[in-house]
Amino acid sequence: MLKEYSVTGMSCAACSASVERAVRRIDGVEACSVNLAAERCYVRSAEDITEKVIAAIVRTGFGATVVESPRLQSKLDEERRLKKARSDRIRLVVALVFAALLLYVSMSHMVGLPCPFGPEKDAVVFALVQLGLLTPIVVVGLGFYRRGLSAIMKLHPNMDSLIAVGTLASIGYSLYITIRLILELPADAHELYYESAGVIIALVMLGKYLESRAKRRTGEAVAALMKLTPDTAAIVTADGEKQCNVDELVVGDIIRIRPGESIPVDGVIIDGATSVDESMLTGESIPIEKTVGDPLTGGSININGGILMKAMRTGDDTALAGMIRMVEEAQGSKAPIANLADRISAVFVPVVAAIAVLSFIVWLIAGEPFGTALKIGVSVLVVACPCALGLATPTALIVGMGRGASMGVFIKNGEALQGVCGIDAIVLDKTGTLTVGKPQVQRVEAADGVDELELLRLFAVCESPSEHPLARAITGYCKEQGIEIESPSSFTASIGRGVTAEYMGMKLIAGDSRILCENGIDFDAESYECMERGGFTVIALACNGRYIGAVGIADPIKHDAAKTVATLHDMHIETHLVTGDNGAAAAKIAAEVGITHVISRALPEDKLNYIATLQREGRRVAMVGDGVNDAAALAAADIGIAIGSGADAAISGAGIVLTGDRLSGVTDAIALSRATLRVIKQNLFWAFAYNCLGIPVAAGLLYAFGGPLLNPMLAAAAMSLSSVTVLSNALRLRMIKLK
Repeated sequence: MLKEYSVTGMSCAACSASVERAVRRIDGVEACSVNLAAERCYVRSAEDITEKVIAAIVRTGFGATVVESPRLQSKLDEERRLKKARSDRIRLVVALVFAALLLYVSMSHMVGLPCPFGPEKDAVVFALVQLGLLTPIVVVGLGFYRRGLSAIMKLHPNMDSLIAVGTLASIGYSLYITIRLILELPADAHELYYESAGVIIALVMLGKYLESRAKRRTGEAVAALMKLTPDTAAIVTADGEKQCNVDELVVGDIIRIRPGESIPVDGVIIDGATSVDESMLTGESIPIEKTVGDPLTGGSININGGILMKAMRTGDDTALAGMIRMVEEAQGSKAPIANLADRISAVFVPVVAAIAVLSFIVWLIAGEPFGTALKIGVSVLVVACPCALGLATPTALIVGMGRGASMGVFIKNGEALQGVCGIDAIVLDKTGTLTVGKPQVQRVEAADGVDELELLRLFAVCESPSEHPLARAITGYCKEQGIEIESPSSFTASIGRGVTAEYMGMKLIAGDSRILCENGIDFDAESYECMERGGFTVIALACNGRYIGAVGIADPIKHDAAKTVATLHDMHIETHLVTGDNGAAAAKIAAEVGITHVISRALPEDKLNYIATLQREGRRVAMVGDGVNDAAALAAADIGIAIGSGADAAISGAGIVLTGDRLSGVTDAIALSRATLRVIKQNLFWAFAYNCLGIPVAAGLLYAFGGPLLNPMLAAAAMSLSSVTVLSNALRLRMIKLK
């Protein structure tokens, strides 16, 4: 079973690594993944170990609750984040105001600005004023010390530990100088570092505030999905109509939906007709006409008709809740490319602390004053930023997968996201994938001397009792032509061949060429075969032993199929059509959409063998399908892409699910995955490059060759900027243009 936990208090990659290590040590844990940006921990186990997981996370120093309802938990998390954001904003203002005053007091004498306090005027007052201005900053920044020192005590040092140790070192040394000044012992007021500690805390708080704002924006797609359903619904009962909370709806409730209202849960229409906007769920902008018996999906919008619906699925069982759950689980997963960052993050803080101590000792041995060596050590502690490493991958995943969800493209995990980027061959099923999946009459040919409308009327009479899809296609077409459908007096079906019926003294026979031959009926064989070669399934009709015409039935191609195939070719991806249909129908579809590799009359095992053959040739293969017979092939391919309107077995076996019937979602998924992976690589590059450059400079590399020292305040600003840069780069995915 896979369980989701909400984890509070994590501040950097070292925190998430600590949680992962603690949970993975628990007996029975099969897999554990922690998402720093989403504040989630996903644990897979064979049995329920909820209490053990929560206890392990709490021992590590963080808060944890199991997520029973993703919808409710996300609302609670959002409320908590908003409350924390208001509190952080107040503390940030206090820190910035006092940091500015502290910086002015400590530096004004260096640049000739007027100030009543100065080291030459009264060194003791100068020191005490700075200490007084620092105190409010330390108070509002106590969280750094509480979390950082606690993490050290638990042997899981993190980003806050670096800040806490670095600023405490500056404050401790400055207090030592202040005490010596008060006691009139030899001391230099210029060696006070109160302003470094205060400005570091203020700048880190500013960076964290900007970071949290950006992190909230990364989850906007899921938040938007959650807001699709209304808070209340109008239930119709024997006593009249009443409003109730959507969370209180149960299966069987009758709900009134007025024009312009959102549909609260999944159900079916029991009265009325309307058109429904499902674009926010499927990405399809054209409204769908709905009438009695048609299904409704919670979160879609009723456009122009008042209807009554019966609730069929409520709460976390709705399709929308499933989509949200799928996105959140995907956002919580990790792409394989993130493994390097995880391994480094796990040992990052102790290594940085060791470098800081070593730098401090080396510069002392080299003869530098204690204050200079301390400044170098603090700079190393402050400039290091595991936050950027920890945010590089999850933020891009959250934004990218959220963008996909808003387009009707659901990427189930990081492995699927990274895998789809490298595919160079794609195998497509025909029925329901390239085609609509509903056969339609596309050609009518009446025999000489026979009226076309009369032919269709007799077709409708003959086929009206049948439930066969081809019969439904014929009667549906006749209804569209305005023909009133009557019932025959008798009806007999011949499985695999056709039907016979009697109507007003006439004997009607409808079916393929075999049933006509069996009954000794002559027909236009050339015309019949021409229609078959054109890819049609041909149904002929005879009346009283005389052939009177035929209809050609085909499954229409999806409106975006040809464009999708052309785009795949532009992406340098080879396309293959593998279908169980006959060769003529397969060739016709392939020619119309532009596919050159065609395999027809393929059984499910043939699809598996074909995919295996391509893989043996060194190809990375994606499979696109929608039926139960595609489930095995979807699982066997390097990446399975399921059409969301298809069978549950197909959806469960795929790594990517497209809602609705849009085939263009395939190219959207590939383009989105490529863009997301590109952003992840950029983020990881900048996070690694920042630390590889920043730490040596902070350790005094430039100073050793006559260059400047990195001021701890600049180190703090650079550290905060690196996290914000990574987040801002990830947020670009919200506006990136896809093919």
